[in-house]
Amino acid sequence: MKRKAVLASSLLVAVVLALFAVAYAQAPGATYQLLTTIAVPGGLAGFDISWVDPGSELYYLTDRTATKGTGRIDVVDAQTNTFLYSIPTKPTEFGFSGTIPAVTPGCSISGPNGVVAIPQRNQLYVGDGDSNVKVVDLAAKAIVAIIPTGGKCRADELAYDPIDHIIVITNPSDNPPYLTFISTDTQTVLGKYFYPSTQSGLEQSQYSPLTKRFYISRPAASGNPGGVDVINPITMQVETTFPTPSCSPAGLVITPNRHLVTSCGVVLDMTGNILATPSGASADQLWYNPGDHLLYFGAAKSAVMDADSNQIVTYLPSAAGHTLAVDPWNNHIFAPVTGAGIKVFAAQ
Repeated sequence: MKRKAVLASSLLVAVVLALFAVAYAQAPGATYQLLTTIAVPGGLAGFDISWVDPGSELYYLTDRTATKGTGRIDVVDAQTNTFLYSIPTKPTEFGFSGTIPAVTPGCSISGPNGVVAIPQRNQLYVGDGDSNVKVVDLAAKAIVAIIPTGGKCRADELAYDPIDHIIVITNPSDNPPYLTFISTDTQTVLGKYFYPSTQSGLEQSQYSPLTKRFYISRPAASGNPGGVDVINPITMQVETTFPTPSCSPAGLVITPNRHLVTSCGVVLDMTGNILATPSGASADQLWYNPGDHLLYFGAAKSAVMDADSNQIVTYLPSAAGHTLAVDPWNNHIFAPVTGAGIKVFAAQ
């Protein structure tokens, strides 16, 4: 029987902790095989970020398609590795920007981009190319709200604070780049934080319920090293920055052993001390899987890192995308590839 699509916060935390406990008993370093490639109707021309909701075991991919106005969210059953449907389900419904050539250099207006699931509300929040956040009702399989961030370029990656019910989303290509804080209770903008115009880009964000802070990876810019910004969701201010002088981070995850792991391999503790800088890791999106306590790097050469030793243990075969996500129940890895579909890998 399909697991319930909506889990209470306490149950979800318990599930993650249980998976984490099992993971410690597993030895890392397995080899991986390609189980299948899931075909996407109409083909997979362009995409950005993907997400697995462990409660429903559904995989969501922000599919830009090939043309303007046809962007969509592809939904896959992560238990059976089966394509289910795309949102919107009808061409007459509100949709996403699709692939649009940039009018201003460096100002992408294509979408959808970032996506995060909020199981308690049975919703997705999605950043789109028109600088709007679009709220998807998963029961209706439709966009039910559009929240402007006020920019000229795409609204990109985002994270959710389940304690204060706040979304933070980046506008990395606007000048200056900025963050928008949105209440999921009222679906209104609470405020913004603007970076200096010299900052080039903002990347993946995460939320820690332990510190009650957002963490956002910030690429190197104008001679300043990259780093991870620590942001208070209530004051909507950057409280401090953890420098990552050896890398310019994009992807970011927080592991249960309280490590911040960047897409270029730098591992920090929650006070900003650098713990490890393993070589051989790079990614756009980075994913931590509590099912096996491993980190997966979305890249042409997708590294697999042990979350305890902070060492690369192997690589996925034949992966060629920049994003991936993992179902913690069966440890299946979903990696979309342009022109092919969604590749599904598993340990042998």
